[in-house]
Amino acid sequence: MNRARTIHGGRTRRAPRAIAALPALLAVLSGCGDRQRQPGGGPGDGGPAAPRSPPDAAASSSAPAPAATAPAATASSFAATSAHPAVPTAVPSASSDVVAGASQRYEAGPSVIASDSIDGAALRKRHVERIKADDSPVTVLRGQGPLELGKRICEVVVPRRPAATPVLLKPNICGFDSVKDPAKSKGDDGVTGRITQPEFVRGVVQCLKARGHTKITIAEGCGHSHKFWKDIAQRTGYEAMAAEEGAALVAMDDDGVYDVAGDRPGKPLAIRGIQTTHVPTLLMPKVLAEHLDHGLFLSLPRLKMHRYSVISVGIKGMQGTVMLSDSAPAYKQKWRMHRELKAYLDTKSAGQEDRALYLSSLRVFAERMVDVLEISAPDAVLGDGAPAMGGDGFQVLHPTAEMVAVGGTNPVRVDRVAAELLGVWNSPALARELGGHRTSPLIDAAAKRFGLDLKATAITGDGADLLKSPRPVHYKAMAPFRLDWEPGQAPLPGGPAKGLDPAPPASQKAPDGKQGEGPGGGPAKPEAHASSLPPGEQIVLDGKADDAAWGRAKAVQWDTDYAGKPTGIPTRARFLWSKQGLHALFELSNAGLDTDRSKPVGAERKGLYKEDCIELFLTPAPGSPRRYFEVEIGPFGHFFDIAIDRDTRLEDTAWSSGATIATSQDAQARTAVIEALLAAPGIVDALAPDARLPMNLYRMEGKDPRHYLAWSPPRTSKPNFHVPEAFGTLVLDP
Repeated sequence: MNRARTIHGGRTRRAPRAIAALPALLAVLSGCGDRQRQPGGGPGDGGPAAPRSPPDAAASSSAPAPAATAPAATASSFAATSAHPAVPTAVPSASSDVVAGASQRYEAGPSVIASDSIDGAALRKRHVERIKADDSPVTVLRGQGPLELGKRICEVVVPRRPAATPVLLKPNICGFDSVKDPAKSKGDDGVTGRITQPEFVRGVVQCLKARGHTKITIAEGCGHSHKFWKDIAQRTGYEAMAAEEGAALVAMDDDGVYDVAGDRPGKPLAIRGIQTTHVPTLLMPKVLAEHLDHGLFLSLPRLKMHRYSVISVGIKGMQGTVMLSDSAPAYKQKWRMHRELKAYLDTKSAGQEDRALYLSSLRVFAERMVDVLEISAPDAVLGDGAPAMGGDGFQVLHPTAEMVAVGGTNPVRVDRVAAELLGVWNSPALARELGGHRTSPLIDAAAKRFGLDLKATAITGDGADLLKSPRPVHYKAMAPFRLDWEPGQAPLPGGPAKGLDPAPPASQKAPDGKQGEGPGGGPAKPEAHASSLPPGEQIVLDGKADDAAWGRAKAVQWDTDYAGKPTGIPTRARFLWSKQGLHALFELSNAGLDTDRSKPVGAERKGLYKEDCIELFLTPAPGSPRRYFEVEIGPFGHFFDIAIDRDTRLEDTAWSSGATIATSQDAQARTAVIEALLAAPGIVDALAPDARLPMNLYRMEGKDPRHYLAWSPPRTSKPNFHVPEAFGTLVLDP
């Protein structure tokens, strides 16, 4: 057996070298667009924004992009990769008609359609009366995937109509910044995770077909060229899915070129009787007018956060149907719905932050979206949350731990429940940033307009229990603030929502650091305990791990990988703490000891993560979960340490953990022992009786295959250790 002891605490300090993110150009973009593919950072890491568009190219079914920053070149283990599970893309098995003339021709003579105009006053009266009177429950279902959830939520929520009734499904297909090359964007295609999944829509279509419906149309308005629409339809799998299910797939965009034949579903129709609204120039696609009059109109949004409107569900999803007559072509004028935002973005580009201007634009946008809802309210909203997405909806994605569907016939109440699921209902922390709005201003405006008491909203379904405990929140706004909170952490500034207990439910606390059961039956985050080292008792760092104090320290063990799958490669860890610092012991089994031993152990080792090593991520201030230390140690004593601030996108490689390290190895037994004392002031200052510090433990092992082991798995689609929301807890026992 070989042993080595290395003291790093007194090494020569390096010149500070904080790696700052490079500022990207402020993007004012549509929800999707006819533009070149942009390489960018992973969605969990707020990749670079696309280039600035002209002012008239502002957001269509999405808000303009915030001032984003490119990810810094990192020396830590893994740059953030795609933060959401991969959604299989259907392979086209047949050619689907994606031209705008594909909608079914319906019987003429609708009562609200006269020639080329629509009776907007009649539609508003009908919809306002229905929404005001609709106090039906909102259904929350848990499931295993989008197809199953699409079917089930349709069966429970969608009103039953005669089989001959035509049905229009409006998913969110265009709510993203730009298409990316996954090979250049760490596996992110720029689209997945942002749009309604085609398999969720397939589930709804199959539910409707089982009821006998034969006239089913899937439609969305992107506000871009027909060439782009056809490309997106094929790229996302919507073209193949629609062909396989026998549903028409159409664009609610009429550019006067491609939509000149057939039934012209994207033809913009004038709306009479809306002069007193905030949208007097609103036009309506013909296919939507037909279904509002004598069909069934269903909205199928992706449940996600939105950098401008806070959430994007039922109300915000209607922006995909908007056309305005302010200029031609009308379908490209969606940005005018939030045209006041340009003034704020201009001040922001000049280096100023005018929050009052931001809030003013947001409130006007909210009123306009409620006007649109009054005119084109869907008969039901079926939200795809398999998974739902925290973050900003575009570049930063935080998938929920559960796969859910949320649905109901009152779109405002559905949004209210979706907001609670995403952690932004009755939120003092949000109110602190948004001028008193405790949820999305769109929800506030709609509740006031329709006279709804949203607190009285009934919630049913097998996922309703998810809302009985405080929900995590991960929100990055266009304005310079973000909210990141998980149960068990200190409350965000502004305090917990009234009536909500920020403490973790007892069911989350599992003995011996094992995974227990969290709220709603999901996996709880593990805990490790650090025993207090009595005054005068010392730990001899020699790689033997035979001090009596280690015998009193409670061990945690794991063999799971980053996705939570067992590997049969166990790692055991123990912790002690004292005034000297944090003592850590790692015992590695099935160790290949793959380390370049020609490198010195007394100097910091960049790229250590490419070899076998363990990693400890520790957050010294629980109230700032995105600021943490990373310490990498190899089985022969090589090391690398770094301080990370994901809010400011800084990585300080000059930071020192003050580590003293001793190791031993047994190549025949395939084992290794790592003992370390971490004595950096930032760590020592965080050590106090009963402190609960967010922490995660990782291990890289082997070459072929390469194993990425995690004590508290982040459950990302690809290895990604920089997910502070997935950290477990280190409890410092008195």
